[in-house]
Order: sequence, then C-alpha cells, then structure tokens
Amino acid sequence: MFEKFNFSQKQIKRYYQSALRDLKIALNSKVPEVIFRFSYDALIKLAIAVCAKNNLRVKARKGHHIKLIEKLTLYLKDPEIEVLANEMRSKRNRDLYEGGILISEKEAKEYLEWVKKIFQKAEIFFDNLKIQKLKL
Repeated sequence: MFEKFNFSQKQIKRYYQSALRDLKIALNSKVPEVIFRFSYDALIKLAIAVCAKNNLRVKARKGHHIKLIEKLTLYLKDPEIEVLANEMRSKRNRDLYEGGILISEKEAKEYLEWVKKIFQKAEIFFDNLKIQKLKL
C-alpha cells in the first residue's frame, strides 16, 4: 500500500497546500454536501502530506483511504482520527455507491469543525515547512 520515497520539501508543501485548498472550499461553502465532501477530501489530502513528510508514498489501491487514515492517526497521535475519519469515509462511500445520503447542515458543520482541529494539529507537525498558517 505504501512505498518508501524521499519527497522534497517543495513536494510536501504542495500536498499540504492542496489539502488546505479543499478545506477552504469547505469553509466557504453553504451547501452541506459540499462542506462534507471537501472536508473529507481535505482530510485525505492531509494524510497524504503527512505520509510524504514521513517518506511514504501511497499507492492507489482498494482500501488505500483506510490506510491513509491509519497513518494520519499514528503520526498525529490521535486515536479519534481513525474513528471519525472512517465514519466520514463510510458516509462518503454510501453517498457514492449506494444512491446517495443526505448530510444535514449541522452534521456537515460538525465534521468541518473537527477537520479544522486536525489541521491545527498538523500545523505543529509541519512547522518546519514554513507554510503559511491557516487562519481559522
């Protein structure tokens, strides 16, 4: 699922900035489904950036989101990540493959607030990249 790879600081920063871009889309949206989907995508992209920082490149295979969530949980030392991120992953899959689900405004905002907290933890993890801090 993962292979060793030496990423440059520039590559890691680009991954992290892509995650931030998705988070900003979620933050600026009023549509619950958009907030939810971009929050989830931001979280997965954050996991990719965290793995890159640890010289791991994920291979896109069945179950790779689960493995990314596990690594994010490990590196940020927060077991809640695995629980809530997998809950989001499951809802996203049901929406994608089972004809859709409804995400309430309240639920979307709760996920977004939680994802913002994970990004705040990640800022500490990425501190030496000199990435502009997210204004939350």
